[in-house]
Amino acid sequence: QVLLRESGGGLVQAGGSLRLSCTTSGRIFGIAAMGWFRQAPGKEREFVAAISRSGDSTDYADSVQGRFTISRDNAKNMVSLQMNSLKPEDTADYYCAAGSTVPILRRTQVTYWGQGTQVTVSS
Repeated sequence: QVLLRESGGGLVQAGGSLRLSCTTSGRIFGIAAMGWFRQAPGKEREFVAAISRSGDSTDYADSVQGRFTISRDNAKNMVSLQMNSLKPEDTADYYCAAGSTVPILRRTQVTYWGQGTQVTVSS
């Protein structure tokens, strides 16, 4: 059973933008902080961004601060990641995640994972 479903990945040139979305059930969305992680080939999965259940608290990895924006739409049970000024080093599989709080997600203590969507940034 797929609990978190990502969409929006693709190929983009450096400097371009992409928007990732993740939908889930209301049961999960209503109780969880939501976040995004990424994993590049040969590297460990790393934290990208997270947003609290209420949406009033966000956190970002230093590498994406100022370029990426996480948001959530409670009416649609959806969390999104707007990615601007993309760089080749942003190339990775991006995973949606749900956890109890933003600090918990930052420590990669994830309760639910999505299956991932691929983002490729060409130079």
